[in-house]
Amino acid sequence: MTLHLETLWIKDVTITTGLVDSKTIPQLLSLIAGGRLDPTVLATHRFPIAEAMRAYEVFAAAATTHALKVVLQGSPVTPEPVGLEAVATSA
Repeated sequence: MTLHLETLWIKDVTITTGLVDSKTIPQLLSLIAGGRLDPTVLATHRFPIAEAMRAYEVFAAAATTHALKVVLQGSPVTPEPVGLEAVATSA
């Protein structure tokens, strides 16, 4: 998956993450790619993007909802990369 950060910045998108031991990420990705680790079992709750606030409420109350990972599902979107020329002309 590729994130076009310039597009996200222009749209003022915020991405929130948790604490991660970055040294283990390559190993985890290798295990997932090799089919030896199934990360889908960690996604305990799924919501359509239209219910994002409800999803955050469920995650915030994880002690009572037993939420491990909450997934927001939306329509696949392929953002168009935006160059500096496009940004300058839209300002």
